[in-house]
Amino acid sequence: MDYIQITRNNIELEHICCALGSKQYEEAVKEKKEWLMNRMDEGLVFYRLNARAKVFIEYLPANQAWVPIDAPNYMYINCLWVSGKFKNQKHARQLIEKCKEDALAQGMDGIVHIVGEKKLPFLSDKRFFEHLGFEMVDQAAPYFQLAVYKFNDYADDPSFKPQVKNALSNSSGIVIYFTAQCPFAVGVIDDLKKLAEKRGIPFHAYQLRTKDEAQNAPIIWTTFGLFYNGHFMTHEIQSANKFEKFLNTL
Repeated sequence: MDYIQITRNNIELEHICCALGSKQYEEAVKEKKEWLMNRMDEGLVFYRLNARAKVFIEYLPANQAWVPIDAPNYMYINCLWVSGKFKNQKHARQLIEKCKEDALAQGMDGIVHIVGEKKLPFLSDKRFFEHLGFEMVDQAAPYFQLAVYKFNDYADDPSFKPQVKNALSNSSGIVIYFTAQCPFAVGVIDDLKKLAEKRGIPFHAYQLRTKDEAQNAPIIWTTFGLFYNGHFMTHEIQSANKFEKFLNTL
């Protein structure tokens, strides 16, 4: 099967893989499409499998990425997702090759991607990227690592920005930072707020709406980050049921 590139010209007609068939997230998907279109003006490229499936890659120049990293002249893989029956068919490898080709054509020094030191939801597994020749060049608590594939051995290593090394927030109660990069994050915030308020737990949600806000945020995974009483708890987007179980542990 082949891949198609989603552009400003066809994004309204094509699905973007996220939340396929879910009525609950229709508005959030629209917001994600708007976010993508704005990023396409800044160099974002989106390829997906030419099928109704969650098989896609998003990448853009790292200086335009909505993450707190320093990676001049690198391409940043914003999202790579291969799910369901399409796993173990080399789709991820082929999509990464498209990213490599574009990065080389633009004279970049390499590719960078945020991974987990172990297998975690919403994060790429570092072992897969190591298998493809990526190296881990930086890490930040509790489990984030920066994977790099270099074309230029003399280029400086990318790094996480200093403010995310300790992953702390100044606010008490539940604090969530999120962006429109993922419809699942946008779509659950109201439900999470109701559950926290029902327990009498202070709840604050901050949507990062600009690149500068995201690059200077206190979280590495700007798609979604949950803090409790100032301490980072998880990057994993919470369903209502999962969040309620989390509240039961407080």
